[in-house]
Amino acid sequence: MVDRPHKPSSISAPPNDQHQASVDVTGDHVTAKLPSGDSCEVSLHGATVTSWKSGGREHLWLSANAVMDGSKAIRGGVPVCFPNFGPPYNAATSKLPQHGLARINKWEYLGKSTSDVDKDSVKLDFGLGPSNLTEETRKAWPYAFGLVYSVTLGSNSLQTMLNVRNEGKEAFEFQLLLHTYFKVKDISTTTVAGLMGVSYIDKVLDATEHTESETDIRIQSEVDRVYRSIPQDTTTIKENGSSYIDVVRDNLSDTVVWNPWIAKSKTMGDFEPKDGYKTMVCVEVGSVNGFQKLEPGETFEAGMIAKAHH
Repeated sequence: MVDRPHKPSSISAPPNDQHQASVDVTGDHVTAKLPSGDSCEVSLHGATVTSWKSGGREHLWLSANAVMDGSKAIRGGVPVCFPNFGPPYNAATSKLPQHGLARINKWEYLGKSTSDVDKDSVKLDFGLGPSNLTEETRKAWPYAFGLVYSVTLGSNSLQTMLNVRNEGKEAFEFQLLLHTYFKVKDISTTTVAGLMGVSYIDKVLDATEHTESETDIRIQSEVDRVYRSIPQDTTTIKENGSSYIDVVRDNLSDTVVWNPWIAKSKTMGDFEPKDGYKTMVCVEVGSVNGFQKLEPGETFEAGMIAKAHH
């Protein structure tokens, strides 16, 4: 169990009070709702945010065939990739699966909290540590770590922050990425802005390095790019030229843009419908340009805030 000294206390709002945020815990799912109608849902399997709605619209894409029983990572929503992104190429993570251990293990719900300053928001905290892992996984990555993942639902916004603590006596290295699947109306009229002039690794083109030359990136085929050391903090998803969602990085400098397109969608058994690539784009904030080291007793916190325009 993750030992958190300032664990948020549970706030019990009267069931008929329409002026406070409500939180419902049913089985392995935690649902938060604001008086405005904004809502989010989080599965304890991977602490994966599976839904975020505001303005009457769902902003996250979730596969119709997503596996929700914890036997594999959930396809869609906001999977948490830690301590590695993609196939492990670091010696310490060489025995871990693709995208690490966080998205495939069951987290603990630590509680909810609200702010006196912003009553139109609610924060949900989730924890993961070695005691939540199988013995096999602990052997594969034998470090004493503590993760606290905070999901804050606000008015037209969703903030997701991961706090990483080294609770052991030796340093460890890690990567972090929030693999967010955003739901769009039509990929043919969707663009991604805010990456002009940024260097990226194009995984579709044999991991070659390029510099982004487009102000508004169009998705017209399979895209799998790792944009590195981005100077500005905001990447914007546009629909028909108008801002739809701002993705704001917090203490992170990399972003992956991904869409599997036609052929790759067909190879993924849990990707449904097969033409789902037409209504999704992944804009994934992270720290994936190499690994970063966390010394004993140190903490690292980073994440994103997504802001919806209506």
